[in-house]
Amino acid sequence: MTPLTTESATRHTIEQFYHAFSAHDISLLRQVVTADWEYIPEPPGAAPGPEQMSKVFTNIATALPDMKITILDLLIHGDRVGVRAEVSGTQTGDLLGIPATSRQVRFAIHSFHQLRDGMVAKTWHIEDWLSVFRQLGEPPKRFEVF
Repeated sequence: MTPLTTESATRHTIEQFYHAFSAHDISLLRQVVTADWEYIPEPPGAAPGPEQMSKVFTNIATALPDMKITILDLLIHGDRVGVRAEVSGTQTGDLLGIPATSRQVRFAIHSFHQLRDGMVAKTWHIEDWLSVFRQLGEPPKRFEVF
């Protein structure tokens, strides 16, 4: 494979990864992450692999059912990918103990991924939750993210 083909394939994998989160689609996530995929920081009680997102996807579907992730920057360097993105959606369900507000929220996410055999093997991820709490007008009632 030429570097351009590899970069194009990597870009497609990462785009599908974020689409799986936007669509709350575990079956799509299984197609783009390894069976032993590590998500750091991992959800409480999670084991490596795509199934660790089942509860997260259910909670996102309730809290932000229209959630959309827009990739703003995608930097590829070998088997590593850096992503700067924005999440947007309407809070129509409980979010960290904050009852539905029907408010639109927008917040930044930053992730670094390591690929193996064309699939995401490890993800380091941070989200700007402070801006979400400011937009909703109150602090979280609990700290377990989704």
